[in-house]
Amino acid sequence: MKIAILGIGLMGYPMGRRLCEAGLEVHVWNRTRSKAERLQSFGATVHDTPALAVAQADIVITLLDHGAVVADTLFTQGAAAALCPGSLFIDMSSIKPIEARDHAARLSELGVNYLDAPVSGGTVGAEQGTLAIMAGGNAADFARALPVFQHLGRATHVGPTGAGQLAKLANQMIVGITIGAVAEALLLCERGGADMAKVKEAITGGFADSRILQVHGQRMVERDFAPRARMAVQLKDLRNALSTAQEIGFDAPITRLFEQLNAEGVEHGLADLDHAGLFVELASRNGMT
Repeated sequence: MKIAILGIGLMGYPMGRRLCEAGLEVHVWNRTRSKAERLQSFGATVHDTPALAVAQADIVITLLDHGAVVADTLFTQGAAAALCPGSLFIDMSSIKPIEARDHAARLSELGVNYLDAPVSGGTVGAEQGTLAIMAGGNAADFARALPVFQHLGRATHVGPTGAGQLAKLANQMIVGITIGAVAEALLLCERGGADMAKVKEAITGGFADSRILQVHGQRMVERDFAPRARMAVQLKDLRNALSTAQEIGFDAPITRLFEQLNAEGVEHGLADLDHAGLFVELASRNGMT
């Protein structure tokens, strides 16, 4: 099986490495070639254009920043025209459901099958092969993708084309809102004189416990905001959720609030912090370091 991966960034690199180590034939492309070249030592073949990378691939995976970049890579840079009829295109980027359905329809005209399969679990999940994979598309294409997904994490078929992106939006809504709740609660405790680290320890195991409290809460305690998933990306996902909500006539006031908070953090220079960096924005609002 020949696999092509377009986008070798924070997620694409560890996922590509796992597929190489699983013994698959992997072809890669990245806009900045040096990022793709990191996979050469694991057996990947690096290409200068996305069209060259996908030309002989059975399955093509994209891990790109947003829907417009996916569309540009496919339909402007020539990847779509170079895809083999009968191949399977799996978009593991986080984009809007409406964009996923549009891409699927355009690729179908070329005889190419499509899954939207965004992931959750961050760089740690990508490195360990424990990602949650949310796939939209038909059941036959999902079954075809399982031998690849098994090396990356746990995959669930959640519905027709676009449903994977809907599931990812739900995931990002919960993540973004919960990061805000944890940050605000821990800052409240610090302002009131409690030991933030001990508060986190005390509520772990109770009803307030969560993966966000354990992972992002610890980053807040340690003031460790090196980007695993950037705040700018969290903002993009919240905006995609609000755009989708508007399309289907759904009011999402909680998501709207956290979109505003993340937007203000980005405006204040926090775009490249980890999304736990919302803590920094909330601390600043309260005159706290």
